[in-house]
Amino acid sequence: MATAMGMSEAFIGLTIVAIGTSLPELVTSVVASYKGNSDIAVGNVVGSNIFNLLWVLGISAVINPLDFQVPSNIDILMIILASSLVLVALVVGKGLQIKRIEGAFFLLVYFSYLGYLVMRG
Repeated sequence: MATAMGMSEAFIGLTIVAIGTSLPELVTSVVASYKGNSDIAVGNVVGSNIFNLLWVLGISAVINPLDFQVPSNIDILMIILASSLVLVALVVGKGLQIKRIEGAFFLLVYFSYLGYLVMRG
């Protein structure tokens, strides 16, 4: 349906599919955090991202080689930026916590990236 509406495959993969597959981890992490189990919340998010990047991408490439496209450089830089921002937030903050203001900043960065994806097509 999304391709019929003119959305690119990259946009679909980076938004619709990513959100749909990440919702279980998000709900689990929110519930764990709400119950005071922040270790489970962080482990779930980090573990899921590592699994998706290394395992899923690796298996996909073994089955069918993946073509690299120059516009993907921005997406790769976004992954590096997001990972770096999390590390900075954890090291600079008190008690290895990500505060609400930092979480709001992460959401702002994410929605800015989504806006970029929409403009990119």
